[in-house]
Amino acid sequence: MKVFIQNEAGSLVKHYHNEKTLEPLGATAVSRPYPFPYGFIIGTSAADGCNVDCFVITKRYLASGTIVECDAIGLMQQIEDQKEDHNVLAALPDEGIEADESTRTLLIGFVQHVFDHIEGKQIRVGEFQGVAEALRHIESCRDVI
Repeated sequence: MKVFIQNEAGSLVKHYHNEKTLEPLGATAVSRPYPFPYGFIIGTSAADGCNVDCFVITKRYLASGTIVECDAIGLMQQIEDQKEDHNVLAALPDEGIEADESTRTLLIGFVQHVFDHIEGKQIRVGEFQGVAEALRHIESCRDVI
């Protein structure tokens, strides 16, 4: 799957793009630095109307605006403002990384506090699921061409 990187690991800036054309739309500050490169899966449309969100679990630097080929390694269930907004967890094909307990803890802390600066914002993390569930979620969100 192809993942468009919106936000670099370590960044306190959330970039916005038209997720279908990849055109930049602006940026805003967030309350916590991104723990991993974050973006979305090209060619998908999730329940919230955006593309399927994706964290690429890597220590490599991936710049905002790049597109990388990834493999799904899991799914982090998430509800944002009462709407399903799950995150696929992905890895670069040559790294063989898994989402271990420390990765899950880091991601939970991030998503629960990244929007602390927005009054009333509610994010709840659900279960972490495996590759099969991640692939089912991606396929259920594939754009029809």
